[in-house]
Amino acid sequence: MSLLLQVLIILSSLFLASLLAQRLGIPVVVGQLLMALIIGPVLGLIKEGEVLDFLAEIGVIFLMFLAGFEANLTLLKKYIRPSILVAILGVIFPVIIFSGYGAGLLGLNAQKSLFLGLIFAATSVSITIEVLQEYKKMHTRFAAIILGAAILDDILAVLSLSLLSPGNQINLYQQMLGPLLFVALLYPLATYLLPLIFKLGQNKQFFAGDLTLSLITCLALAALAQTLGMSDVLGAFFAGLILGQKRDLFYSDAHLVESQMASMAQSFFIPIFLSSIATPLIFAGLGQKIMAILILTGLALVSKILPAYVAARSFRITRVESLIIGTGMVSRGEMALIIAKIGLTNGLLAASFYSQVVLVIIATTILAPLMLRLLFKFSRAGA
Repeated sequence: MSLLLQVLIILSSLFLASLLAQRLGIPVVVGQLLMALIIGPVLGLIKEGEVLDFLAEIGVIFLMFLAGFEANLTLLKKYIRPSILVAILGVIFPVIIFSGYGAGLLGLNAQKSLFLGLIFAATSVSITIEVLQEYKKMHTRFAAIILGAAILDDILAVLSLSLLSPGNQINLYQQMLGPLLFVALLYPLATYLLPLIFKLGQNKQFFAGDLTLSLITCLALAALAQTLGMSDVLGAFFAGLILGQKRDLFYSDAHLVESQMASMAQSFFIPIFLSSIATPLIFAGLGQKIMAILILTGLALVSKILPAYVAARSFRITRVESLIIGTGMVSRGEMALIIAKIGLTNGLLAASFYSQVVLVIIATTILAPLMLRLLFKFSRAGA
């Protein structure tokens, strides 16, 4: 099937899924993910490929840029301490739980057990952001804690992966140099370079100049982060965060730029990203492993919700908000899929076990939005 036809199927089917999800009263992203399962693994209409993978990567980059643009920097700073504790415990607990499961019940060696733990230590906040935006919760304190923890979680996962993957065992101090250099460059970029570039754009006053410069800033910081050994989505998030705080840079209305960016991402790139999450799954033989899959899914839920809940409660966050924070960290999404693929390539994850892991990752990605919606309703009922 041609690439053009695959893109057409993705956009039209996920648009239909959005309408059905709204009619059924479930989060739109859940309807889209379920449709992605149907057109991908079930019907085989969508196949993995370099072009679709690249478009999916752009989708999550734009999603994180928009999250940064909409984020409340004051809240992020205010709740940085609980964010740090949520991130640290959210990495330690899954590594311990899944490493023990791998060594004790699956008979894996130490390196493979640790790698299994690392897969489920990763957090994909992109799906959570979709839900927070849909229900207009981005300016809450629990959203700030989730965002802050997810950023730190991503950094910890990348550092751990670099140390654990074959051929990549390098000095921890060298690995930390990239993130430190990235942070050091943010101030001169935000204070001097971006105002200069946007001023030049204002002088030209060409069509969609602010949107073009925003896209360039987003991709430039994503590429810089990637070059320095970090996740590109982190660079995109900080690009959005900087422009969101410097809205006076825009010649046009900043809200218009945000709306244009969101429309472009939501209508094309993000549906392709969502479809890419389900594509790697292979259903053959999974029926015989249903009990193991249920156990792994239960562990995946508990290993994120429990530590985040304990961390948040230690800072006197309410019980419901603490549960929301923990649930917001549940989705593993694309980050875990990337780590799983690396493990499969390097022999750290058996091919026979790969599909089970992928199914659990997809299960957490679908369950998290449903659980968040219930918690939002409960939170309103108790208000």
